[in-house]
Amino acid sequence: MNSVYIGISLQVLLAVLLPILLMVYLQRKKMMSWKSLLIGILIFIVFSQILEKVVHFLVLTPTGTELKWSTNPYIFALYGGLAAGLFEEIGRYFAFTVLLKNHHQFNDGLSYGLGHGGIEAIFIGGMSALNSLLISSMIKTGNLETILGAAATPEEINSIKEQFEQANIMLFATGGLERVFALALHLALSILVLYAIRQQKFKYVIYAILIHAAINFLPALYQAGTVTNLVLIEIFLGVVAVLSIVFIVKMKPKFEN
Repeated sequence: MNSVYIGISLQVLLAVLLPILLMVYLQRKKMMSWKSLLIGILIFIVFSQILEKVVHFLVLTPTGTELKWSTNPYIFALYGGLAAGLFEEIGRYFAFTVLLKNHHQFNDGLSYGLGHGGIEAIFIGGMSALNSLLISSMIKTGNLETILGAAATPEEINSIKEQFEQANIMLFATGGLERVFALALHLALSILVLYAIRQQKFKYVIYAILIHAAINFLPALYQAGTVTNLVLIEIFLGVVAVLSIVFIVKMKPKFEN
């Protein structure tokens, strides 16, 4: 069980501490736009956590891994990727054209991406770590059955116990790594959408939507249980993160012209 606590700690460090450290870094380098960062947080909440979730409620089964009219995992993955791409990239476009009309510099793109991706990392990674910590504490104190009560069957409770007893450090650490990789992508896509607005070429927004959808496709198949190799997913997302950073570096001079 000690390995569980170490893994959860690593997840928190990666998912929560990294966005905060990036904020401090940008502020010290005088690259932070607090308005852009706050708008990034706001748009993530409204477009991703409210509007997109409403559509999911209408389209997905209660399990969240199937469409109501199809059990095909590839159709589910296609839907999931396109939904995320449409809501989040149109959200970025709306933010920079309506709420951030006079904030179209490179630093604004970075700050917005940090707000959007950072709050996602803290919200998803942090909440996941907190949930794991609570469950592991209940198992350790022997209160899991008492607290869950009739909400879970004995088989489900035993399954939860087995998962935590067999868990290793990397299983939890990968949750934090995923948030780090996703943050890099959000920074890159924010720069791409902002570049589209500066160049008045909406095709780049479409590119952002398609890129977002394509990258989400493989993780969605893992969520559906079709792809079971977690290492493959992490390697794929790691490569995406590296390419995202390279893209950000190469795009900076284009904002100086």
